[in-house]
Amino acid sequence: MTRNESGHLGSLLKRAVLCAALFFCAPAFAQDVTLTSDGGGLNINGRMIGFDGENIQIESQFGPLTLRYDTVTCTGEVCPDLDTYVPELRLSGAHRMADILMPAMVEGFARSKGFTVRFEDTDAGFVQTLTDNEQAVARFVFHVTNTDEGFADFIAHEADIVMSVREVRAAEVDRARVAGLGSLDGARQSRIVGLDALVPVVSSVSEVRHISLAELSDAFAGETLNWSALGGPDVPMTLHLGPQNDGQMQRFIDDVLGVVGKSLGADVVRHADHDAVATAVAADPGALGILPFTDVGITQSIALRDACGFISAPRLTALKTEDYPLTAPMFLYLPSRRLPTFAREFLAWMQGPQAQLVVRRAGFVDQGAVPIPLDSQGQRFANAIAAAGEDMPLIELQRMVRALGPRVRLSTSFRFEVGSTRLDAQSRSNLLSLAQAIRDGRYDTQVLLLAGFSDGRGATSANRDLSSGRAQAVLLDLQSLLGGVFPDGVSVETQAFGEALPMGCDDTEWGRQMNRRVELWVSQ
Repeated sequence: MTRNESGHLGSLLKRAVLCAALFFCAPAFAQDVTLTSDGGGLNINGRMIGFDGENIQIESQFGPLTLRYDTVTCTGEVCPDLDTYVPELRLSGAHRMADILMPAMVEGFARSKGFTVRFEDTDAGFVQTLTDNEQAVARFVFHVTNTDEGFADFIAHEADIVMSVREVRAAEVDRARVAGLGSLDGARQSRIVGLDALVPVVSSVSEVRHISLAELSDAFAGETLNWSALGGPDVPMTLHLGPQNDGQMQRFIDDVLGVVGKSLGADVVRHADHDAVATAVAADPGALGILPFTDVGITQSIALRDACGFISAPRLTALKTEDYPLTAPMFLYLPSRRLPTFAREFLAWMQGPQAQLVVRRAGFVDQGAVPIPLDSQGQRFANAIAAAGEDMPLIELQRMVRALGPRVRLSTSFRFEVGSTRLDAQSRSNLLSLAQAIRDGRYDTQVLLLAGFSDGRGATSANRDLSSGRAQAVLLDLQSLLGGVFPDGVSVETQAFGEALPMGCDDTEWGRQMNRRVELWVSQ
């Protein structure tokens, strides 16, 4: 049996055991510990699934239970010994995050605390131990695998945090809730560490420079067989993707094919890793592949365009603002139970400027806000003028320019889930970062403007009202995160401009999604 086959079998066995436990089809988890209350009136057996230094959590016949450790006597080999206890955080999931980014985060956090880091390889990954004068103070235990396996470990209580390169799926949300881990689709149970992007790539000799999302979905669904169908040369098209269990490839299939009801074609060549995809695409003039934008290698990336002529390329500001449709955030998913103190401090540190510097040095895009001056947005305003007419009179564009002209746009933007007024995952993370920046005093004495925009479907006045509602919703969410009031010296306003500044074509769902947004502008 090969290593991959063995890992796949282990994954299937783990899911089978988990399914049985969740749906009461088999005996409960092995009874690893026994907790007895000080008075002896409580005696509970179960599997220990967490300890934060003060509270112990077990999976019992009554479901997950959390008890103060100083009120019970624990019997069993895994019972924590408070005299020798070293807090531990178990992370499992995508190798793309575990290879460089997360270890670098741990190193940066350790330096901020004055600790050193001891690194040790394991059969399943590695361990980073934080030490103070050679004394271990905390451990980060990494299981390096893929996003699917990360969620399986998490739901089986074998990991505390999932490293994921895609959003959690509905089935995973349901299983985690049944396992007592909370609601993984909630704002407080996920963090975005950094931003990546998925990029269409071709060989360096290809003459194709742009492709639409519709053309991408048709190609990878097996409906387009020759580049001539896309206005290119009469060359057969070959298609290349990374492995099936790669979370970023799963995201591409979900977001580009699944959203329009299509499935991956049978002739798509799957490769063992991204390097193999890049090698195959570079060697074939008829190849089309999908790669993370930092892994394009010797291939040539091509931009995305829509039917209205809007072009979007995976650049720094386009990823930060979500103006590039295939932006791919990298997530940490957390349990609802309390984590050890050092873990909470680590997660808080990751939201600060030192962590954002680590993200950039690791080769990814951080979430720190960067200014986008008005004079660098000429194409956006040219598009708005070109689209002006009866539905969007010039006087409305003049009102917008007067309001935005004295300000600078920040890359922090807010977009919404499809068909919903709920912020999407990246925007929820942006909101948390903005609230933290306001708390830290980074916007003292400045006036922040939340500028609402809409797509162009419907009446102009109705669209302006919709964009106003979105801006007000973001304002209220921000105010709630700050305890209901803004700090002294901080002023936040809203204005609505409806369909005045389109980012995409309203003929597609992707285009409409780009247009429904709230931008952050700041006075100069």
